[in-house]
Amino acid sequence: MSSALSKVDIGLGWDPVSSGSGGFFGKLMGGDSSIDLDASCILLDANNQLIENVWFMRLQSKCRSVVHHGDNLTGEGDGDDEVITVNLTQLPANVSTLAFTVNSFRGQTFNQVANAFCRVLDSNRKELARYNLTEQGSHTGVFIASLSRNHGDWTFKAHGVAINGRTVKDMIPQIKRELSQ
Repeated sequence: MSSALSKVDIGLGWDPVSSGSGGFFGKLMGGDSSIDLDASCILLDANNQLIENVWFMRLQSKCRSVVHHGDNLTGEGDGDDEVITVNLTQLPANVSTLAFTVNSFRGQTFNQVANAFCRVLDSNRKELARYNLTEQGSHTGVFIASLSRNHGDWTFKAHGVAINGRTVKDMIPQIKRELSQ
């Protein structure tokens, strides 16, 4: 990714795996197929030390350059279910890495998630990268991707690492280990 980029959107989309027990009575009997995944952005310094998190409980970074556009509790609908916008030109100089994650706040596993994806869009809404999240399993989170600053240029890396954690805070130690490798 070139330093000419000034703003990117990280979009996350998913669908619940069809359980066949939908409808009003199915939901009454515990068959609600909605999946509450949460997109998050972790801001780290050059030593992979936490600066701050942007997630559904904190929708904007202190520097106002990272904005989460709201929590989707179901995964229903087409397109991006959650979006995080990053203004790369306004990020403080001490921010070296942005780590993007997804986790299941309710503790549902990725065996219950279908058609999950992450995509990176430029300021003109042109898709620069798309990553399908195929990591099904008993984990509750995925370290999706990172953007790293190197001499003014930003590099995108898809990680796709299965992680357990119901919140972004739970996932930070595992993400730091992955970034240090």
